[in-house]
Amino acid sequence: MTTATLPPLRDRLGLPRTAGRHRLIGAHLVDSLGTGLILAFTLVYFARTTTLTLAGIGAAVSTARLLALPTAIVVGPLIDRYGARAVAAGGNALSALAYCGFLAAGRAWQIVLVCLLAQIGHVSYWTSSTGLVVLASAEGERTRWFALVQTLRNTGMGLGGALGAVLVAGGGTGGLRALVLLNAASYAVAAGLLASWRPAAAAPGAGSRTAVAPGAGTPAAAAPGAGERAARERGGYRAVLRDRRYLLLVVVHLAFVFGSMIISMLLAVYLTDGLHRDAWLAGPLLVLNGVQVVLTQNAVARRLERFRPTRVVAAGSLLNALSFALFALLAAAPGWLVPAGLFVAMAVFNVAETVATPFAEELSVSLADPDRRGRYLAVYQLSWNTGQAVAPGLLTLLLGHGPAWPWLFLSALGLAAVPGLLRLERMR
Repeated sequence: MTTATLPPLRDRLGLPRTAGRHRLIGAHLVDSLGTGLILAFTLVYFARTTTLTLAGIGAAVSTARLLALPTAIVVGPLIDRYGARAVAAGGNALSALAYCGFLAAGRAWQIVLVCLLAQIGHVSYWTSSTGLVVLASAEGERTRWFALVQTLRNTGMGLGGALGAVLVAGGGTGGLRALVLLNAASYAVAAGLLASWRPAAAAPGAGSRTAVAPGAGTPAAAAPGAGERAARERGGYRAVLRDRRYLLLVVVHLAFVFGSMIISMLLAVYLTDGLHRDAWLAGPLLVLNGVQVVLTQNAVARRLERFRPTRVVAAGSLLNALSFALFALLAAAPGWLVPAGLFVAMAVFNVAETVATPFAEELSVSLADPDRRGRYLAVYQLSWNTGQAVAPGLLTLLLGHGPAWPWLFLSALGLAAVPGLLRLERMR
């Protein structure tokens, strides 16, 4: 009589192999912790530490983000030339410097400058982060790594947000300055962890400029020579813009970018202005989002990794459309049903996030030309930057026409993304 051997616990949990990659994991966690610390308090910090009006501060921060829009395009060639690890570490170091500058910023132009530097650092890091996963992942484990990164991001941002709230509530202006210093320190630590991490294998445009065969321990190929690099450079962004399949992915991904904005841009104002509920109700909904993603992300990715990424992302888009339709219906629902309906809609949104996110990132890598991966990922990052710049104005404009309109718009975007994703399978 034989007994079935259970797979390792790591495999049952949907976790990738992490041996030799703990510094990368630490860097992701610490970076997200820093993001969570300051994410909700940037405007509050400048409002309490300067004499500027809130409108003036908001205009300065918006100006900085608009000026930073071309960053991804500049960063792409740097990733192709120097590798994702070096660029990501440099981005974190720049963020650390920028947040130290927050302490001395008292005028509008100074706020623009330090926020611009911080945004450039953020965009540099996140444009490179997909390449870091390519460096870290063993054969067949890339989707699990993307799931792990998403889990680390939610964990770090949740812990950072909670710590930031405690410091702001108990420390006044001094607590806010301590918050900024902790944030700068977190980015400096993340930069150090990335700079000291030595991946065992590299791919073009992903990290190190020396590729090592898995398990070999010796270089499989020397760094590309000047002639090879020049040939790679000649294609540049023109080669990316001729890739209709990848451009379709970028356009489709905008639907997910707009959808992700509900956490930071839409949910609280919809509760207060659209449903006439107390703003505190957003807190439990955000906690539900963080906890559900952290507890289920890798397990969900493991169960879905046998399916085509395009089909999985399409399913996530349909779930997004359903969740946004539920949010829209709550505007006409009886009052007693609204609290429960909010939690149901948020739970569906969270499932959509856990289903789609790792596989969308996998598509962004698998459809990219390895020799120009940095430029491809830069164009992909533009969908994030563009969505983050456009969404606040567009969603609040729609909200002004009625509480259901932004949700109906987002639901329609989710439905429209599905045929685009299925078309990716037929394009070559």
